[in-house]
Amino acid sequence: MRALRVGNFSGFYGDRADALREMLTGGEVDVLTGDYLAELTMLILGRDRLKDPDAGYARTFLSRLEDCLGLAHERGVRIVTNAGGLNPAGLADAVRRLAERLGVPVRVAHVEGDDLGAAHPGALAAHAYLGGFGIAACLRAGADVVITGRVTDAALVTGPAAAHFGWQPGEYDRLAGAVVAGHVLECGTQATGGNYAFFREGDVRRPGFPLAEIHADGSSVVTKHPGTGGFVDVGTVTAQLLYETGGARYLGPDVTARLDTARLAQDGPDRVRIEGVRGEAPPPTLKVGLNRLGGFRNEVVFVLTGLDIEAKAALVREQLADALAKAPPAEVRWDLVRTDRADAGTEETASALLRLVVRDPDQRLVGRALSGAAIELALASYPGFHVPAPPGKGAPYGVFEEAYVPQDAVDHVAVLPDGRRVTVAPAPDASAHATAAPDPLPEPPLPEPLPPGPTRRAPLGLVAGARSGDKGGNANVGVWARSDDAWRWLAHELTAGRFRELIPESRDLPVTRHVLPNLRAVNFVVEGILGAGVAAQARFDPQAKALGEWLRSRHLDIPEALL
Repeated sequence: MRALRVGNFSGFYGDRADALREMLTGGEVDVLTGDYLAELTMLILGRDRLKDPDAGYARTFLSRLEDCLGLAHERGVRIVTNAGGLNPAGLADAVRRLAERLGVPVRVAHVEGDDLGAAHPGALAAHAYLGGFGIAACLRAGADVVITGRVTDAALVTGPAAAHFGWQPGEYDRLAGAVVAGHVLECGTQATGGNYAFFREGDVRRPGFPLAEIHADGSSVVTKHPGTGGFVDVGTVTAQLLYETGGARYLGPDVTARLDTARLAQDGPDRVRIEGVRGEAPPPTLKVGLNRLGGFRNEVVFVLTGLDIEAKAALVREQLADALAKAPPAEVRWDLVRTDRADAGTEETASALLRLVVRDPDQRLVGRALSGAAIELALASYPGFHVPAPPGKGAPYGVFEEAYVPQDAVDHVAVLPDGRRVTVAPAPDASAHATAAPDPLPEPPLPEPLPPGPTRRAPLGLVAGARSGDKGGNANVGVWARSDDAWRWLAHELTAGRFRELIPESRDLPVTRHVLPNLRAVNFVVEGILGAGVAAQARFDPQAKALGEWLRSRHLDIPEALL
């Protein structure tokens, strides 16, 4: 069968408004996928639903679709999206109303069953990560638009591939190949030069969105429409393949994809072939994302300028000690960020920031009393006192947690265009997997180390790329070498111990290193560095997006031959 061309037009809730039209008009494509959901997005949609029970989906998808629905119909392009969020049936109905108003004959289906809120009272949102076979059932029934709730990001691609090629549950190698392609596409322009360590090697002012040519054996070629910005090479695809992953086994509801078996090769300009991906049975359980309100948070930032920065910070802390002691919040955190420079040429570069963050289940303990105490210091504290913005009354924050349920405990249902409801069975080997868990993978052999030679103190980023991201309270940092010799050095030099030295914030946390020789990469998982997840805002960079770039900026003794 001919290859299936699957493109992406959204990597998050808020992505480029005209991407759908760009993908429809830029070249040939069979299916377009839109990924809108992240842990934080589910919290946002949950709060929307509190205000309006009919809400809970990504409303911007409708405005994108209004502009392009007729064009998609004319070109025979199907659209698959998880923009349904907490209310896929509601968005499906809204799409039908839109199509009727526009006079476009469109068959709409949706997938449901992921909502487990009834089993988790007190959670703002509780959703299981479903696989792609509900999407496949909708497409096989003739749907033009498929709306889902919380499926895995890669399911937006595995579902169309299974429908197109007639794959059945249990065809693990083919499904694993599609999972890898889906993982590369899911974050949109991150596969075409966006957020890329070596962004200066191409024009990334406006990267084009990616697409994958998927073949019947599960192999694929990642590319983009001709004439669009950005670039696709082995590095951009490697970076996205490492993003938000852990070990060599990438678990999903349909298949466990073996990332250590993936082979990447440049297949021409802006074309990267992915092949060799092996698959194993999926785990017996589905991951459930739980979002709940964790309490209330308030923040005050004091600007400290010029001389005596440490003393000025100490004075503010002493002055607020009484206010914090009278009704102490559950959590009080002070951070002095030394952005100041000596003999600075601007006032901003002469200034440091002192951040006070407080959290408590009771809004009163982080609210006006604390804000008032901070502002009362305006004429009675350190010289040059000012704050960038006035503190507020305290805002709610969210907490993300993971839970797991047996695959057969979830009612995965495809609601077809004619209204029929089709139950999607769990993966066939999932229950067997429960009693016969796969053996731990052996540690892959490392390459021969480089011979001794002169070294120079230099940033790691001169010889390695990195990309980092969040998974709940954990962060991952994937680091890859750009040549075989650089890999020979990196594999031996960048151990978990050296990572802890370079990232002091991780020294007291569990850090696990996973080696992926086919990608010339090591992937680090740092447990607990993000606290209770992005919505809790426990860290300066709450999603660890720049953790990899911090690592690349750290200096090591690097062989001069690599520099």
